[in-house]
Amino acid sequence: MSDHAESEPDADRTAPGPGGRDRAAVVTMELERGVVGDLATLTHLADAARTRNTVGACGRLVAGARSAGVPVVHAVAEWRSDRRGTSMNTPLTASLARLPGQILAGSEAVDLVPELGDTSGDLTSVRRHGLTPFTGTDLDPLLRSMGMTTVVACGVSLNVGVLGLCLSAADLGYRVVVPVDAVVGVPASYGDDVLRNTIAMLATLTTVDELLADWA
Repeated sequence: MSDHAESEPDADRTAPGPGGRDRAAVVTMELERGVVGDLATLTHLADAARTRNTVGACGRLVAGARSAGVPVVHAVAEWRSDRRGTSMNTPLTASLARLPGQILAGSEAVDLVPELGDTSGDLTSVRRHGLTPFTGTDLDPLLRSMGMTTVVACGVSLNVGVLGLCLSAADLGYRVVVPVDAVVGVPASYGDDVLRNTIAMLATLTTVDELLADWA
């Protein structure tokens, strides 16, 4: 477990490993500067990620994936300045839409955080609407085109985005693996409850170190 193991749910030691590296892909969720980096507008989420070292854990995960030949896909969100194409049908999006610099397409806010290292060889799936990365995006066909059957999910947040990623991936027939030290919610204790009580029923819980050891 990570340095924060005392506040994280126990990984499911009885679950099978993440499977062969040829069939698994890492999908990062909204690891953008405007979400968890230096330009974050939801500062409480960025603070939780910093306290838990979630972004650092994601950086170690994607670095290990690249070394092992495991594809990395970054699921990112971006909005037009006029908000066209982005539905404000939830309290969350309506609130964020009032922030002028919120994840604007073409701005530094949508850049991936530097902790992810050299992302030039990774893939990206862009979302301009909704709250989860599979609906109405190219993420599913992108993964299927590579023959992927397992999604390793990391990033933010356990409140909405990561939870939706896991639900959608499971509905689409993917096996889902979640390293508990590479995801976070707000408050962090609530995120731990989501892992224990919901995501544990959808995914194999593990840690970054266990995944890296398996791929090695």
